[in-house]
Amino acid sequence: MNKAAVSKAPTLDFNSPRLVRHRKIRKMKDKLASISIGMGGSSVILAISLIFFYLLYEIMPLFKSAEMQALASYSIPAKESGESLYYAIEEQAEKAFRVTKNGQVIFFNTQDGRLDSTYSLPLPENVVITSFTAASPASRTLLAGLSNGQVVIFKHSYRITYPNDKRVISPYLEFPFGEKAMDMDSSGSPIVFTSLSLTDDAILIVGANDQHKLFSTRFLKEENFMTGEVNLEAEAVEMPNLDGQPNYIVAEPGMRWVFVATNKNQINVFDLADNEAHIHSTVKLNGNENIIGMQLLLGGSSILVSSSSGDVSQWFMVRDKQNDYSLQRIRDFSIHDGSNNKAKITHLEIEHRRKGFSVSDSEGNVSLFNSTSHTKVLTQKIADSPIILGAMAPRANYSLFETTDGQLHFWHIDNEHPEISFSALWQEVWYEGYSEPDYIWQSSAANNDFEPKYSLSPLAFGTLKAAFYAMLVATPLAICGALYTAYFMAPALRRKVKPSIELMEALPTVILGFLAGLFFAPFMEAHLPGIFTWLLITPLALVAFGFMWVNLPERIRHAIPDGWDPVLLIPVIILTTWFSMEISPVMEVAFFGGDMRSWLTNDMGIDFDQRNALVVGAAMGFAVIPTIFSITEDAIFSVPKHLSYGSLALGATQWQTMIRVILPTASPGIFSAVMIGMGRAVGETMIVLMATGNTPIMDINIFEGMRTLSANIAVEMPESEVGGTHFRILFLAAFVLFIFTFVVNTVAEYVRQSLRSKYSVI
Repeated sequence: MNKAAVSKAPTLDFNSPRLVRHRKIRKMKDKLASISIGMGGSSVILAISLIFFYLLYEIMPLFKSAEMQALASYSIPAKESGESLYYAIEEQAEKAFRVTKNGQVIFFNTQDGRLDSTYSLPLPENVVITSFTAASPASRTLLAGLSNGQVVIFKHSYRITYPNDKRVISPYLEFPFGEKAMDMDSSGSPIVFTSLSLTDDAILIVGANDQHKLFSTRFLKEENFMTGEVNLEAEAVEMPNLDGQPNYIVAEPGMRWVFVATNKNQINVFDLADNEAHIHSTVKLNGNENIIGMQLLLGGSSILVSSSSGDVSQWFMVRDKQNDYSLQRIRDFSIHDGSNNKAKITHLEIEHRRKGFSVSDSEGNVSLFNSTSHTKVLTQKIADSPIILGAMAPRANYSLFETTDGQLHFWHIDNEHPEISFSALWQEVWYEGYSEPDYIWQSSAANNDFEPKYSLSPLAFGTLKAAFYAMLVATPLAICGALYTAYFMAPALRRKVKPSIELMEALPTVILGFLAGLFFAPFMEAHLPGIFTWLLITPLALVAFGFMWVNLPERIRHAIPDGWDPVLLIPVIILTTWFSMEISPVMEVAFFGGDMRSWLTNDMGIDFDQRNALVVGAAMGFAVIPTIFSITEDAIFSVPKHLSYGSLALGATQWQTMIRVILPTASPGIFSAVMIGMGRAVGETMIVLMATGNTPIMDINIFEGMRTLSANIAVEMPESEVGGTHFRILFLAAFVLFIFTFVVNTVAEYVRQSLRSKYSVI
């Protein structure tokens, strides 16, 4: 053989300039892709971290400890004018005043004690003030009981001007009902205890003289529209005799209840309804407690009772199911912290705009409390001498204290969010006006004396309730539909069904909420028997049709191509729906007296709200179905075909193959689909906002509505004050939702990885 005729084997040059350049470009592309993917993943983690820390940034001030800072100390202004009876601070905390026993009203600067102005109350000659009280803090109206049985009502006011762009506060006194002292006790005895209540139409003055006799007068106000002059028409209210000597008197702003503490450590409740006074009930304190003070908390619903043991107890009238009222002790606050049990309460000051108060003691300490959160916010040492009087600015950011050594101490208070505690957020709280402790969310009201109710429990419960009913509807339908679509359905039909269901996810949830709230909810209420009939007979009809179909002759069954059988179920579903709605009125008359809603409420004791969890379950379940269906269908369709073919080849039926092979292999994807669907349901806003009634209640009843965390944020965030307690609690609600979603997703990922490891060997 001629060797020359044999061609030389070709050689490949892998290091040619073109291939080298190609490898460099590919390497650069791989590196860029790797960097891009890494940056994308890092950006997601960074974004989530930023959201987390931003939420923390907004809510951390809620849990910041209160602080007090000393600003000034000075001698009592115009000390020679007499013993102090009362102090008050104006809105800006630049001016304060004190009232003396001789009827002098001294205004002074809070920062240095410099005198501003002095007024004398119009007291008769040789008459001194023997008692002193204030109406609600916002009214700035005061009453002085005199030694001759008369009273004087006056008001401290402030005029603000800006000469040369500098704020100047000019205090002055007003006498809204005239400067002349009003007769109150016909015997002319000194008035030793008084209480004043004001409304737009009337005044109520209740008091006791030094002979321990109670008196009460109601004044009806008549205002002259031309001159603005107010005339008072007196109406005496006869007060019954007490078993004991009255020590403290408080009349609530509604002018019905009057509370009188006696020397027998009893609180007598007088009912002034129908212009007659009678003792409604009597409550006795514990044997080791002596009442040393009693005041109204902001709003006038609660009284705070100070005892010699160093405790302050909160009481208010509670109405039972029989519409009877009783005075009940709700909660207790103690100034003792375990290390100091010798201090005695010397003064109690009420906050003007919150359900808080401060307690001064004989050791020179001040303790700040909040009634709703039932917490001691702060204890601060003010002076080495006992504190005998004090005042708090309307914004509760400054306080003034008088001590026995003749000094005034002016302090700044940083206490922005005293209403917040674990119990206030997550436990039952006994709110004013309620018959028992409860979980309540009510962040605002029409009046300034409102007690904020910031319980997150009903919102968290509503979130889980809405998600539960939505998943109850969506999960079986979506998973079963995905199983059939991926494994049994004809490919041609699958190519139509799968995109159609996935297209449902593009439907805006606001549209679903609109339809659910304005159409489906009223329709469901009007056809309630038909809805439940449909839920019962539709599965039975489908099973019956399937049984009938498989028993038909093969000639008929084979006329329908394999995998197109579901199309035959559409007329069955339409027919059962029509039948259920048609017989709904007949069933309602036959079984529910013509009105199923009334039957549920009156006969079964089940409350019914038109926009309820059943509506939400259907509407939000419809919104969640595409998410679960799409992921589940992809997971099942992605199972390697050789597994199912091998199972069928070994003699297993299609159903056995589905249960024993396909489902275990696809279980990680199915579980992920359910968790993603649950996350969608938990975070849904518009559907639950429009179709639930938006009522923050804790009731598992499927016929009651709810309010979710996300819907609550959407509703109330625009009306909240930036930086306020309400504002930050809404961020706390968002943080709770964030943590819940994070925990669920973390657990889901752990379970998914476990399932993947378990079934990867199939």
